[in-house]
Amino acid sequence: MISAELEARIRRLFHAERWPVGTIARQLGLHHSTVRRALLRDGVPLEALPQRRSKADPFLPFIRQTLEEYPDLRASRLHAMVCERGYDGGPDHFRAIVARHRPRKAAEAFLRLSTLPGDQGQVDWGHFGHTLIDGARRPLVAFVLVVSWSRWMFLRFGVDQRMGSFLGHHAAAFEALGGVPRVLLYDNLKSAVTQRIGDAIVFNDTLLAFAAHHRYEARPVAPYRGNEKGRVERGIRDVRESFFAARSWTDLDDLNRQAERWCREVRGARKHPEDRTRTVADAFAEERAMLRPLPDDAFPVEDRVEARVGKTPYLRFDGNDYSVPHDRVRRMLTAVATPETVRVLDGSEEIASHPRSWGKGRQVEDPAHIAALAAKKAAAREGRGMNRLFAAVPEARQLVARLAERGGNIGSAVARLGQLLDAFGARELAIALTEALAADAPHVAAVRQVLDRRRLDTGLPTPVAVTLPDDPRVRGVVVQTRPLGAYDALKARTEGHHE
Repeated sequence: MISAELEARIRRLFHAERWPVGTIARQLGLHHSTVRRALLRDGVPLEALPQRRSKADPFLPFIRQTLEEYPDLRASRLHAMVCERGYDGGPDHFRAIVARHRPRKAAEAFLRLSTLPGDQGQVDWGHFGHTLIDGARRPLVAFVLVVSWSRWMFLRFGVDQRMGSFLGHHAAAFEALGGVPRVLLYDNLKSAVTQRIGDAIVFNDTLLAFAAHHRYEARPVAPYRGNEKGRVERGIRDVRESFFAARSWTDLDDLNRQAERWCREVRGARKHPEDRTRTVADAFAEERAMLRPLPDDAFPVEDRVEARVGKTPYLRFDGNDYSVPHDRVRRMLTAVATPETVRVLDGSEEIASHPRSWGKGRQVEDPAHIAALAAKKAAAREGRGMNRLFAAVPEARQLVARLAERGGNIGSAVARLGQLLDAFGARELAIALTEALAADAPHVAAVRQVLDRRRLDTGLPTPVAVTLPDDPRVRGVVVQTRPLGAYDALKARTEGHHE
């Protein structure tokens, strides 16, 4: 940039003294392009300025014709095309030549859009990097609603852009404003628009239901027409530069408290751009009375996500696993989430409710769900043990039945008889059971007493306890004890075969 005094001197030397551009540049110590720009700003047409000869001059007709047909063609591609036709100049100077001859787009003028009090609001998201919450890195986003006539702003930060959060911010904004504008403008927001082809927009059905409940019109803006929603876009820039820059906070609640105070005390205290005699807060005090009243009942602002539960009793939502009753595995269930809770529905039945986790990879469990699953597994193990015992020693079935008649603990008895089976074998246990039942003593202690007595009478060694792995494929194996005479007969047959 040159000073106004130097620019006036250039114009005087060109118009009054008839100096050529090169002479002016040499005498004033300027580059010739600086002199040309000063004369172009003065209204001197490009054709009136003497042009310095260039290697590109013979190719100018081709360059202009190509740019007229392809006005957005890159200078690098055009340089390659003229080189194929004999141009041997470098690409840097060629870019300046192309810029000078490229057709200029007609400047577009915009009307200043004016609204009536309470008639319109503008909504958008702003992105402000990332933040850590519950140990997870989440995007930090700001929901911004600007009431168009007064320029009053509602600002609220969050860590997701799901539909539930989007509508929740709307509801909080309406509550803070004390009413609802008649129209809200949206652009191509993913949380608002499901389809868009050109100017045709298909809004999310949930957003349309929310708008109908609050009796406002959800209206799209044309693509690439920032002026139609310029108040909220300028508002986001204002948040970024005036509020967020170099700000520190402890958590989201603290950040939102600071945002509310900034909207009220800083932005609200500014002069209204169209009426410098009053502030934004003064204008909003007048506009508030023109907003539509809030509905009597609240619209459910929740995220609803269907998810299939696998073989483990957990439903995955937003990167975390939430427990469900074990009898609901391998089903399609629905997670209904608010910023505070995650409820799980099976159809219309609520089967689980958890506090929401904003971390990642967490398991959020209801102790009752885990206890019920553990009890079921214990009962299954007990059933497997009973089947194994009865298969090896049928006499145990009668003892268990007699014990049940007397109100004894069947589960404990089966487990202890299983241990005796492992220690003494099926034959000895069957003898002891028969003797205990004959003595009308259907108790594990009586069976153990018989086993110990027989061991002492026969001089058998003390049994060694064997700890088996907790695997049904191992514990379910039953080894039948054969009489020793069978082995003697087998030995005799083997010796006779060899003879």
